[in-house]
Amino acid sequence: MRNVKAHYSQDPGREWRRLNHDAFQKLEFRTTMRYLDAYLPKRGLVLDAGGGPGRYTIELARKGYDVVLLDLVRENLRFAERMIQRKRVGDRVKAIRQGDITDLDGIADGTFDAVACLGGPLSHVMKETKRRDAIAELRRVAKHGAPIFVSVMSKLSSVLNVGLMPGPQPEITRRYFGEFLRTGDYFGQSEFTSFHGFMRQELVDLLTEQGLDVLKVVALEGCGGYSIPGLNRLERRLPRQWKEWQRIHFETCELPQFVDLSDHMLAVCRK
Repeated sequence: MRNVKAHYSQDPGREWRRLNHDAFQKLEFRTTMRYLDAYLPKRGLVLDAGGGPGRYTIELARKGYDVVLLDLVRENLRFAERMIQRKRVGDRVKAIRQGDITDLDGIADGTFDAVACLGGPLSHVMKETKRRDAIAELRRVAKHGAPIFVSVMSKLSSVLNVGLMPGPQPEITRRYFGEFLRTGDYFGQSEFTSFHGFMRQELVDLLTEQGLDVLKVVALEGCGGYSIPGLNRLERRLPRQWKEWQRIHFETCELPQFVDLSDHMLAVCRK
């Protein structure tokens, strides 16, 4: 996890800005919030596990939930503290904790009315056994019947993004790219930090093996990643078409084919 911590320590504001950077990134945030709104209880205490600089913590606090923010990276938590105060939701944020989603030591069983692990922190857990530990811990700290939300990065989307980017794409010919295609494991050989890319069925199997009931698996960006300039043009210049595209996205985002093509996928579960 060392290179993951180093990556996210460099500029916590980058991850904060990411979910509002352009039309494509906004799809991830808006689709996630759509499913949180649909499955969260009307009130209660929510764990934002791996919540980074706190964007979802703040949004949930604004909606009236009590929230505990947990993240691995101290710099993220310091940034989150500032934003929580700036957005004036400090009364709803009950704790800000540094910790690892694979070991929620110090949190009692059945503490939370809902648990969220959003933006892909589970993808940064490189060992399969540790990913099982993470899901077991998220399940353990949730109350019986509580919703649990887990989003991860996609393997297939990452493969296609590299292949479709402009330029010579030397990564395609390198050994680590073939290994990623086979295993889903990328160890930070190029620009990004280490992560595991999931296929939809792999995520479902992981969650069900740990005793969770998987209600939905959702493509957070759908196939939007393959025409980001087009999406941005719709949002900036063609509001009617942008509104219609979002409607189409929400109608198709649960299709298994779109889930595997999306940059991020969200599983909605129940304990």
